[in-house]
Amino acid sequence: MITRLESGDSVMLYDPSLCGNFVAEWFDPVYWQQRGALAGAAPGRGNTWFCVAEGREYALRHYRRGGLIGRFNPDFYLGRDPQRSRPFREFSLLRQCMRVGLPVAAPVAARFVRAVNGYRGDLLTLRVPGARTLATRLREGGLTTDEWRAVGGVIAAFHAEGIFHADLNAHNILFDASGTVRLIDFDRGRQRPPGWWKDATLARLRRSLCKVADASPPVPVDEAGWSALLDGYFFGIARPAVR
Repeated sequence: MITRLESGDSVMLYDPSLCGNFVAEWFDPVYWQQRGALAGAAPGRGNTWFCVAEGREYALRHYRRGGLIGRFNPDFYLGRDPQRSRPFREFSLLRQCMRVGLPVAAPVAARFVRAVNGYRGDLLTLRVPGARTLATRLREGGLTTDEWRAVGGVIAAFHAEGIFHADLNAHNILFDASGTVRLIDFDRGRQRPPGWWKDATLARLRRSLCKVADASPPVPVDEAGWSALLDGYFFGIARPAVR
């Protein structure tokens, strides 16, 4: 059962089964730092922190804008309805993915903070154990054929449920400690009827892999690996059990 909590300008949703002693301060990195429970941050725009509580590891993400807009407006979004906000929508979509057995980072809590004519937001998920991104794995030496097929099969499983990932790239595909492929960062994602967006998602991932290849130091594009990914996507493999 999801609990709703309001405190000042904040409206929050959280899952008590994943954060029994939850308080609003859990969305503040300084809160964790003062308790010696801040366990680092993810690379990127500096909007994701890792923290530890109650024997669990969490990933705290503050919603930030990218690109040119982000230079002038780093984290403000238009809207007054919490249910239609990015954090609440992503929280809901992740719960839907969990219900149908899709491999995502389990959603723990979401926050909507009112501002003049808009809001700011945050999302708390369980940290994926031993996670390494697809981009990292490529830089470390690459994937096996079976791993490429597994990536394609997992993407196909999401698409079969109509789950659209708005920014599927080599940094949002993870291999956890057990080798299970998981997708993360479903900001702006949603359920959609079948359509062109499936091909567009694969094309976006392909462009991301080419960017990884062009990075310094460069990584050769694994054409055989991409073919194996498409095999896994179009012909399917058994979906791994999600724990």
